[in-house]
Amino acid sequence: MAKKENREGIALKCSVCGNIGYLTSKNKKNTEGKLEIKKHCTKCNKTTMHKERKAA
Repeated sequence: MAKKENREGIALKCSVCGNIGYLTSKNKKNTEGKLEIKKHCTKCNKTTMHKERKAA
């Protein structure tokens, strides 16, 4: 089974309205820099870029 030591919890924040709609994790060894993904924002009601933010 895979080890969970390298995984880090992150939240994805909408770059348009600032709504935090997604919680996920990333491997900090393999993924350098901030994660940016196109996702659907429920507040904007359209697909926007979501940028990584530390999960609380």
